[in-house]
Amino acid sequence: MTSPAIGRLRVDGATLHYEVRGKGPLLLLIPGGTGGAASYDGVADDLAADYTVASYDPRGMSRSPLDDPEARQRVEQHADDAFRLLELLSPGVPARVVGCSSGAIVALHLLTTHPGRIERVVAHEPPLVEVLPDVAEHRALLARVQDTLRREGPMPAAAVFAAGMRRPGADPVDAKAATELPPQAAARVARTMANMPYFLGRIVPSFMAYTPDVDRLKALSDRLVLAGGADSRGELPYRPAAFLAERFGTSFVHFPGGHTGLSTHPAEFGELLRKVLEIANVQAAS
Repeated sequence: MTSPAIGRLRVDGATLHYEVRGKGPLLLLIPGGTGGAASYDGVADDLAADYTVASYDPRGMSRSPLDDPEARQRVEQHADDAFRLLELLSPGVPARVVGCSSGAIVALHLLTTHPGRIERVVAHEPPLVEVLPDVAEHRALLARVQDTLRREGPMPAAAVFAAGMRRPGADPVDAKAATELPPQAAARVARTMANMPYFLGRIVPSFMAYTPDVDRLKALSDRLVLAGGADSRGELPYRPAAFLAERFGTSFVHFPGGHTGLSTHPAEFGELLRKVLEIANVQAAS
């Protein structure tokens, strides 16, 4: 794996840690969940053959400290962070953006607010529960997560959250697997666990209450690839992107694996991502 160039960017209320590999047009990778820049390590080197690949730790995560650790988190501010990275790394030139999970929510807001800076967005399973017809059920889930977090702490709350994300009757996640990882992957898991209280307490309630500008997204849907995991059909994070693709009359791309296919199937995920971006390149040149 190639060592990336490391940078620090001051933004409003935080300092972002970002990493850059390769040469070519900018491809900004926005992490989701408790992950940071390292969540894209499995695909970044291959993509760097054709792109300047940048990723980062979102504000408040891992190596991107907040000035005020108690500051309220908003999708709009996280999207502005991504915009500042675009301005730094690709000034005046439209970029390609990939977001997974909560990072996909950031990518969608970035598209609606700065469309002139975006060539293409790939949004993999953004958990936009507010667009779903059964949103009341999911609001109740989020309330249970917050209640569990207050009463019992982050790990029980994480279990409630994970159970709500899966299909009814799906097998639980194998917690033992985290103890059987190679050292580098185990270090990423350790960072992930350290980020869990912040993610559940600050990111989840704000991001999953976010309502996108659906009409604006539809008007920009020629620049948008909505995607989900081949193994996560019917699960909560999968459903909003599938719902929006049907509403917009656009295609829906299935990536290998489930919600975390980026981590569980990195080679196959990266190969398909490259193909999706190549299609965007051809369309941009035509």
